Amino acid sequence: MNRNPGRGLQPNALGTFETIVMAVAGSAPAYSLAATTAVLVGAVGLASPAALLYCAVPMLGIVLAFGRLGRIDVNAGATYSWVGRTLHPFLGFISGWALVVAATIFMVAGSLPAGQMTLSLFDPDLASNTALATTAGAGWFLLMLAVVLGGARLSARAQLLVSGVELAILVLFAVAALFHRGSATAFDWSWLGFGHFDGFTGFATGTLIAAFYYWGWDVTSNLSEETRNSRRTAGFASLIGIGVVFLLFVVFTIAVNIILTTEQISAHDTNVLALLGNAIWPGVGGKLMVLAVVLSTIATLETTLIQVTRSLFAMGRDRTMPAALGAVHRRWNTPWVAVAVVGTVALVLFVASNALGSTEEIMSDALEAIGLQITLYYGLAGLAAVVAYRKTLLTSPKDFLLGGAWPLLGSVFMFWVFAASLTELGAAAIAIGLGGLAVGVVPMLWYWRQGSAYYSPARLDATQAIEIEAAYVNSGSERREHADAGFPTDF
Repeated sequence: MNRNPGRGLQPNALGTFETIVMAVAGSAPAYSLAATTAVLVGAVGLASPAALLYCAVPMLGIVLAFGRLGRIDVNAGATYSWVGRTLHPFLGFISGWALVVAATIFMVAGSLPAGQMTLSLFDPDLASNTALATTAGAGWFLLMLAVVLGGARLSARAQLLVSGVELAILVLFAVAALFHRGSATAFDWSWLGFGHFDGFTGFATGTLIAAFYYWGWDVTSNLSEETRNSRRTAGFASLIGIGVVFLLFVVFTIAVNIILTTEQISAHDTNVLALLGNAIWPGVGGKLMVLAVVLSTIATLETTLIQVTRSLFAMGRDRTMPAALGAVHRRWNTPWVAVAVVGTVALVLFVASNALGSTEEIMSDALEAIGLQITLYYGLAGLAAVVAYRKTLLTSPKDFLLGGAWPLLGSVFMFWVFAASLTELGAAAIAIGLGGLAVGVVPMLWYWRQGSAYYSPARLDATQAIEIEAAYVNSGSERREHADAGFPTDF
């Protein structure tokens, strides 16, 4: 379905290990724990580890859906292509647009904490200066923009360094927490059960908040055209990535329950990790945890930039957005126009938003709005996987579970979270979330009227795609080497 032949993204730029690192970095373990743990503990208390555990089950269904769809359609647009070829092109475009909006909002909301925490490493008082924090955050954003512009290989090398240090710090403190005698509450296995939820309402609230911890692992799918053996690597890396961040999330929320009191968490709600680190290693621990959060924020800014620019690249290539977005730099093999456009828009919004209100209000409304877009495109992807593999679901219990029941569970969960969010969020967050989605209707209808071939897609059928893949794999060693990049289910 390559409707714009010509120079493309750099193939085989990433291997399995680099792709796994990208998946972990996309979920931003340190940033997610620092920014959201206080909210989760405030909502469900000691049930925080359980909320993350039970949210991981349907989330894993979405991971499986992405992996299975990536096997039969390698496309930088990911859900934009998959949903369009299985459910409906309009839904496919909205899926891609939801990611573009969510990623853009996050880059605006995520740059400010990066600036604040960088300043706090030198002087805590500087972190409250919005102008300085905005400048420092913009500096980190521009640096990541340059890294992404430099290509997938440069992005992977930078990610290995940044996320490597972050994960080393988190693992160090996770191990230290195991030997630390907490002063708040003794560990109890019931924290992983249902007993500490305040009925179904408490369970719903906890899992709704927990869902936003995991977002970002799907960057592996947007990098699929640049990954070796991507039909298997992207899905495998996502599974490993989600497993790593799940363990970190559960270990650290248990440590918070044991070591920190509710009063301490409430007083330091903007960065619980720093408080936890200081409790484990007084003096030095807090600084190291702040450094981990800074690195995590920088790392996820990079992966978010990759997601949004690859999605816009796929849209430009398909003529569902301006064709210039599909242009690839001759030297770096990156969608440089998409990078430039996203960078400019995000910086303008970043500076403007910080001039309109307090940093707490900005962060709260923006991050809450992101949830609506995330759950929408995840839910549509889960449904698309079931439809694409519908002819194979009854061939074995494994196919039924992994290809049908589990992705469908994930899809239903995401749509439920989307609906529940509409009743929980404030007017500003809903306006940003739904308003951002509504804007996408304009380019969708415009390019549909212009006759983009995307709106007359080749239907995505797993049975046919698997048969074609088998034919290529069995047709000789030379063909096997190129099978991953060449058979007709590609973009």
